[in-house]
Amino acid sequence: MVLFNNTTSSSSVFLLTAFPGLEVAHVWISIPVCCLYTIALLGNSMILFVIIVEQSLHKPMYYFLSMLSAVDLCLTISTLPTVLGVLWFHAREISFKACLTQMLFVHAFSFLESSVLVAMAFDRFMAICNPLKYATVLTDMMIMVIGLVICLRQVIFLFSVTLALKNVSFHGGQELSHPFCYHPDVIKYSYSNPWISSFLGMFLQLYLCGTDLLFTLFSYALILRTVLSTVAPKKQQKALNTCVCHLCAVTVFYVPMISLSITHRLLNSTSKVVCSILANVYLLLPPVLNPVIYSLKTKTIRQAMLQLLQSKGSGGPNVRSLRGGYN
Repeated sequence: MVLFNNTTSSSSVFLLTAFPGLEVAHVWISIPVCCLYTIALLGNSMILFVIIVEQSLHKPMYYFLSMLSAVDLCLTISTLPTVLGVLWFHAREISFKACLTQMLFVHAFSFLESSVLVAMAFDRFMAICNPLKYATVLTDMMIMVIGLVICLRQVIFLFSVTLALKNVSFHGGQELSHPFCYHPDVIKYSYSNPWISSFLGMFLQLYLCGTDLLFTLFSYALILRTVLSTVAPKKQQKALNTCVCHLCAVTVFYVPMISLSITHRLLNSTSKVVCSILANVYLLLPPVLNPVIYSLKTKTIRQAMLQLLQSKGSGGPNVRSLRGGYN
């Protein structure tokens, strides 16, 4: 909070909004929203716990999956208080410093998820295109290095954004478009030229997430070339099947993010309801769907989760070791 002491505003609060025009139905809308948050929290916690306790899942692919689940948990928790506060208690006011803090966390975890998805794409590239070097390249030490690089990247991002916002002044008392603080939504109320700030934010997003997406697409272009060069159809199907979960994770992350960014910066005539729905899809869809997709599609994860539940029900302390992979 001290970092934003030089940031001034004519009023000390912003006003959050959830589904404008549907305030009367907020209590009913909160029911499916709470269900989605519950699925996100329980699903990602379960996957994270299973990977930690199950020795057979201590492999590079599952290490990256645990990183993804941890990021999804943090992203979910960063918006949970304000979203439910608006829907349940109509607590629309958020202090200026709290809003900027939440905004930094939301974007930091979003960019962190983008970086983890790139690391997972590299994992799939090594497994399919260079299977003989997979074990020698993706060692535990290399996984730690990749994780540290990802974290260092976010620290640099947070430091640079904090310095950029330190002396920015905003019009306080303004109504935001979402039940959480989102950079393109907040920055338009700055005293400085909002277009400059907005496109600087868009440049940063393109630089971080855009390069991540390009590396991911390039990895899959190489994977597709390798798979198509394989004569046996069964081997082709098996190789592509190992990428399905990650492709789904990439799709549910980038499509809503790009849609929301374009809507805020280029389509000013879009209704607030559409913006609100896109924002909630952007922040809730990946944390909700990722554990569902991986638990349904990945045989080892599914079996480990079932055996964990069975062991808890029968009072057993351990989860048996598993062998296997994708269906």
